[in-house]
Amino acid sequence: MKIWIDADACPKVIKEILFRASQRLKVPVCLVANSDLSRAHTALITSVRVAAGFDVADDYIAEHAEATDLVITADIPLAARVVEKGGVALDPRGELYTEENVGERLSMRNLMQELRNDGMLLGGPPQFNLADRQRFASALDRLLTRMVRGDRP
Repeated sequence: MKIWIDADACPKVIKEILFRASQRLKVPVCLVANSDLSRAHTALITSVRVAAGFDVADDYIAEHAEATDLVITADIPLAARVVEKGGVALDPRGELYTEENVGERLSMRNLMQELRNDGMLLGGPPQFNLADRQRFASALDRLLTRMVRGDRP
């Protein structure tokens, strides 16, 4: 089992929670980004720097993550690809992407993007807050407990 982090947009506090979980459970973590993240390296934490470009990090994660791995991403198209392969994806706000909800989330994301592009909607998701961090930490703990035992979420 490995934890993959779509690291370019992942909040620092979420990475720190993941690093602590990695150390506690001895689960390797790989950060994937188009910037240098090598300062975060330890025996269990590595990073892959991909070329700059649209979806390059997402493509790398989708190609390398296995069904037994956990992917941390706010990118719904990446989450859909992971779930489609039978993998597990968790949003940094603590929502587990599943076969049942990822299609609806992808459709809603596409609609909101169209509305923003047409100028009918301004802004994006709400600012990340303490409740989001706590929700993520709780969801991660439950999920990793099951995954380390070999159970599917």
